[in-house]
Amino acid sequence: MSKLFAYSGREDFFPGGSIYPNPKNSSLFLSLPHHVDVYFPPRKRSRMSSSFESGGEGVVSKENVSIEILPDECLFEIFRRLSGDKERRACAGVSKRWLMLMSNISCHDLISEDEMATKEIEDIEIESDGYLSRSLEGNKATDLTLAAISVGTASRGGLGKLVIRGNYLVSRVTDLGLGAISHRCQSLRVLSLWNLSSIGDEGLCEIAKVSHQLEKLDLCQCPAISDMAVVKIAMSCPKLTDISIESCAKIGNASLRAIGQFCPKLKSIMIKDCPLVGDEGIVSLLSLNTCVMNKVKLQALNVSDVSLAVIGHYGKAVTDAVLTDLKNVSEKGFWVMGNGQGLQNLKSLTISSCNGVTDMGIESIGKGCPNLKHLSLRKCSFLSDKGMVSFAKAVRLLECLQLEECHRISQLGFFGILLNCRKSLKALSLINCLGIKEMNSELPISASSGSLRSLTVRNCCGFGNRNLALLGKLCPQLQNVDFGGLVGIDECGFLAWLQNCQSSLVKMDVSGCVNLTDKLVSSIIERYGWTLEMLNLDGCSKITDACLTSIANNCPLLSDLDVSKCSITDSGIASLARAKQLSLQVFSVAGCSSVSDKCLADLIKLGETLVGLNIQHCNAISGSTVDLLVEKLWRCDILS
Repeated sequence: MSKLFAYSGREDFFPGGSIYPNPKNSSLFLSLPHHVDVYFPPRKRSRMSSSFESGGEGVVSKENVSIEILPDECLFEIFRRLSGDKERRACAGVSKRWLMLMSNISCHDLISEDEMATKEIEDIEIESDGYLSRSLEGNKATDLTLAAISVGTASRGGLGKLVIRGNYLVSRVTDLGLGAISHRCQSLRVLSLWNLSSIGDEGLCEIAKVSHQLEKLDLCQCPAISDMAVVKIAMSCPKLTDISIESCAKIGNASLRAIGQFCPKLKSIMIKDCPLVGDEGIVSLLSLNTCVMNKVKLQALNVSDVSLAVIGHYGKAVTDAVLTDLKNVSEKGFWVMGNGQGLQNLKSLTISSCNGVTDMGIESIGKGCPNLKHLSLRKCSFLSDKGMVSFAKAVRLLECLQLEECHRISQLGFFGILLNCRKSLKALSLINCLGIKEMNSELPISASSGSLRSLTVRNCCGFGNRNLALLGKLCPQLQNVDFGGLVGIDECGFLAWLQNCQSSLVKMDVSGCVNLTDKLVSSIIERYGWTLEMLNLDGCSKITDACLTSIANNCPLLSDLDVSKCSITDSGIASLARAKQLSLQVFSVAGCSSVSDKCLADLIKLGETLVGLNIQHCNAISGSTVDLLVEKLWRCDILS
């Protein structure tokens, strides 16, 4: 018997020894989640039986013989002679040993020629309708689950998309699990691995051997994966179009060089927080792949001005670029990028936390990117009014501009942008810009910005009534406005702004504007309520039930209303509930201390159309009332 356990098989059997060191201990029955794709046949109660043979003076009992004594090589020969995938799935459900053995055998070794022809037809059908997708998170992500998925999806054309979100501290997925996927899922097109410290090069190399249809690769916080695996993927998967690599300490320039050389269809690349990636890798990637790549995102990398110069020269197909936290890039890099004449097709540019962005650099970008439509600048400390006005004069097609925490931008730069981009600009956002101050004198206005539809001026504490009045003259066609956190404006500024508004408001956010009153908001509602769809009054403590009554009578299209931390009571909610035309979908009364259990019936009435209700920090609403709301409004998400 010991010789039988040590048997390794002849050459015509499956090569290699048993995947379990002691087959007698491998018959543990599976306890898998209900969603795993493994077929479990019904089992009958075993009958007690014994075999006897007579001879001599007594009766001798034979030992029970189990199929588990067979080595993996013999089980392989049995599995490959089964009639189809249904029978193989049934065998995979017998024990962990059988499942792992089945998942680690290539489907080309299991399926006969007739079955292969049938499978090709199934692949075509699945490809026309989409592909199978599986997502594993946390404790559900294990090698055993991956093995079950590989066996269960093989007969349905194989797995097309696999997403694994592991636990970085305790990872239960190893190279063995990825190997199981590679053996049975050659049609894999999307692979996403996050927070998997136990996945290394071996598992990814197994994927590279067979998954030649791979189109998207996403690696995030996989510290054991190195250049070797990524190079193998790049060389074996020429159909790759989308690659994202984040926080992988062992992936560097060699990977980017291979991607640029062997992935001619690459359209999107994102590299973030990879310390081994430098200028050499970026140069190789962009200089070797200039035909179709249209999206580039570089964040927290040790690159210099050379990389930006390469983008400016070779990025002929680039339409979207994101540059974030590039500490070693100077003013020269952005100047050269704009003057490289290679970004003629750039339409969207986002720059964040790059101190190299200066007036000279942003002006160069405006001149070198004639088709730029969207620009977002965040935490650009050295950018001033001069640079932004020069940029606005140079660019002709700009539709959306976002400025956040650019503290050297003042009201002169703000209004200069509006005046110089008045024909094309549709959306302008100014957030947390402390350089904005109140106007001491009015600017001469020769024309208005009739194209601007959306305006955000948020948390700019120096923005006051005069600036708001001037906005009304410059931007008469506004439909969406966000003045959140502008504590310096009051009724006078709003009335001056409203006098020049020629369009109909659709969305209005005045959260944190503590000086707004019922009289002002009611006048806005009476004038624009018939088109208003969203109104945010969060933190406007002077707003009372009178405002809710006005909303109930004048806002038939309103779907999103936030009156959190306002001075409203149960009576105001009752007014909303009695409105015949109102059909709110999202309603928030968080922090309203005067809203109590008495409004239960009215909230249930409003709940006929609600999908979201926020009653957090409403201390006068009891737990029993909350339970009734949850029971009655079962279609609505309730925050309590």
